[in-house]
Parts: sequence; C-alpha cells; structure tokens
Amino acid sequence: MNYAPLMGQQSGPGRALFAVFLVAGVVTAAAIHNPIPAIAGVLIGLYFLFSIKIVRQWEKVAVLRFGKFRHLQGPGVFWLIPVVDTLSPYVDQRIRVSNVSAESTLTRDTVPVNVDAIIFWMVWNAEKSILEVSNYTDAITLSAQTALRESIGRHNLAQMLSERETLGKELQRILDEKTNPWGITVQSVEIRDVQIPQALQDAMSREAQADRERHARIILGEAETQISANFAQAAEVYRDNPVALHLRAMNMLYEAIKEKGAMVIVPSSAVETMGLGGMLATSTLAKNQ
Repeated sequence: MNYAPLMGQQSGPGRALFAVFLVAGVVTAAAIHNPIPAIAGVLIGLYFLFSIKIVRQWEKVAVLRFGKFRHLQGPGVFWLIPVVDTLSPYVDQRIRVSNVSAESTLTRDTVPVNVDAIIFWMVWNAEKSILEVSNYTDAITLSAQTALRESIGRHNLAQMLSERETLGKELQRILDEKTNPWGITVQSVEIRDVQIPQALQDAMSREAQADRERHARIILGEAETQISANFAQAAEVYRDNPVALHLRAMNMLYEAIKEKGAMVIVPSSAVETMGLGGMLATSTLAKNQ
C-alpha cells in the first residue's frame, strides 16, 4: 500500500491557522517595515498546516516515525511532527460491500454457471490491516472470487439453486479464516444470482413440464380407479335391492325433466320396469282436469 504524502492531507484547522499567521506576519512586517515578522508568520503557519490532522469518526490512521510504526490515531484531532512523522492511508472501519462474480465455472456435475455474490466485511483491527497486507480491498475481492469458484466446483447444480444460504455460509467461513490474520472479518456472504446456459434452461423447463403431465395423469388414473370401485360397490347394492335401483332411476328421470322446457324420451320397457306407467297416467289426468 502506497503511503500518501503529507501534502494534500492538510486539515481545515491547519489551513485556517496557516492563513491567520501568514496575514498577521505580512501586516506586521508592513507596519514596522521589517520582513522578519512575515517570514516568521509563514514558518509558523506552515508548521500548523502540516502538524494538525483530523481523523473522522469511522477512521483510523497509523503514525510512522522515521518509517517505524508508532501508534494509531483517531478519531478526532491530533498533532504530528512534520518531516519526522508520516501517515499511512486512512482506514475506514465501517461495514463495506464488495461484489464478486464467477463466470463459466463448472459445477460438480459439469454444468457451466455464472454466479454473482455480495460480501459484507469490515476492518476490526486497523493496525493489522495496515501492516500485514499491502492492499486489503483487492485481497478480499480476489480471495472471495477464488473461494467462490472452489465452492461451485464442490456442489451440484441442484444444490447451487436450492441451497444458496448454505453456500453463502460456507464461503463466509472460508473467507473469515483467511482474512482474520489481516484484521478483517467477513460478516456474511449472499449469493445474489445463479445463471445457467439458455439451452439448459429450456431442457429443464421441458423436463419439469413432462413431470407435471406425468403427475397429472397419475392423479387422473387414481381418480378413475376410485370411481370404478365406487360404481362396483353401488352395483352390488342395486343388485340385491331392486327397489333402490328403481328409486335411483326415478331420481335420475326427475333430475332430467325438472328444468323448464326439458324433454326426455324414455323407452317403454324402462317405464314398465320402473313401474311408472300408472304414475305418468295419473299425473297427466290430474293436469287435464
């Protein structure tokens, strides 16, 4: 990790004090017609400009004295000795999100997939993250990408599609073990998307459709079996009880003719069998009267 120079890291109070001492020195020099106050004002202003630093609430920074680590600073205002002390890059200790992807990676059953994942991580030890790894952001991203590819190769496509949460927990455990020595912890990994080739999607869709049709036919066959069993049971009842059969026939005839304007033609043999001849004649005579 490259150390940023002191120039460009000046704080707001440092710049304000530099301006104050510069103006005061110039005004004093002009008043007494002596350049010494102006020179002194510039030197004192430069000292404050490079000495006062501000670290924000969520940041840490390492102070190096003659290139050797001295201590961490932040958050708030602190002083350093110009030229003698240098600062490392500021370390953001908030939770960060990194996006990683694995393209055309083969699963355990040799299916090429494209997987996108999101990693939530944070720096819990700024000193380790500064001293142990050169660029921890790139290290996290590359390590996550490698771990994701390895995990895809150990799982079948069905597991990739149905067990995303389990896969994410496995990746989180692998990455956390690797990044803890760097002062970084991986809080969670979420598998955002798993994409498979279009041809395979079409084949899986046809397979699912065929399976649904097979299941529907099985249900229909089971229903036909149950209906036929009920009919056979009913036939046994009607065979031993002719009166029940006649009543059922009369009920069916009534259901057929109860709608207004309906006409049903019944063979005379069926009428005689059900004993409906006298009943129909009586009904007709009653209507004529």
